[in-house]
Amino acid sequence: MQHIYRRKIVLLTLSLIVMLSTFAQRAIELNLPDHDEKKYYFGIILGYNRSHYNVTHHPYFLSRDTISVVNSQNSGRIHLGIMANWQLSQHLDLRFYPLNLIFSEKKFGYTQKYTSDPSTAYETQNVESIVMSFPLQVRLKSDRINNFRVYTLAGLKYDFDLASNSGARNSDNIVKVNKSDYGLEGGIGFQFFFPYFILSPEIKFSYGLTNVHSRDESLRYSNVIDKMNSRMILFSLHFEGGGNK
Repeated sequence: MQHIYRRKIVLLTLSLIVMLSTFAQRAIELNLPDHDEKKYYFGIILGYNRSHYNVTHHPYFLSRDTISVVNSQNSGRIHLGIMANWQLSQHLDLRFYPLNLIFSEKKFGYTQKYTSDPSTAYETQNVESIVMSFPLQVRLKSDRINNFRVYTLAGLKYDFDLASNSGARNSDNIVKVNKSDYGLEGGIGFQFFFPYFILSPEIKFSYGLTNVHSRDESLRYSNVIDKMNSRMILFSLHFEGGGNK
């Protein structure tokens, strides 16, 4: 089901890009002709993300007598933010996000070894996150073709989880997550120039480098896990506006 769902999102995204690209290249009038002369401008971001944790089992995992299998599952949420873009040259930009709020949920599936009730043989645990993300990215842009342009981007990020439960009191059914994370990002996007704004659909991949698991030996859902690294795919719509020369 997750594969089918992801396939529908990709097909919908590609259809939107093809439709907008056809419109932009058919346009006779050049929209925002002086946009590339502006040193900086701002934008609003609305998007949808799919995320999970890349889980590494603890070395003592096989010796545990309660859980036989643990895996992380993809789950979707929304994100929104404000972007600041500084045009370094005709083809190179520097981007920063003074406000970037990402809502996400990571799900864990646990298969119990011994249980008298078959309905409890498989259990799920959810980890909710509200992340303030601060990416710093370099964007490489193509030449403008009428009212259309393609770009790629790459950069670093720092994440702070406002909903982190690392300081919560011990409870047998939680997995504790640290507040801070560092990571890498990369993606591709498309700029469509309209008379008063630029619409930029963008797909970005986020790769967490930090082990965010706050392991607690006394927690049955936590002690079988060693490391957790965040993974996320973000589909965003950037509404980019004016700026100053």
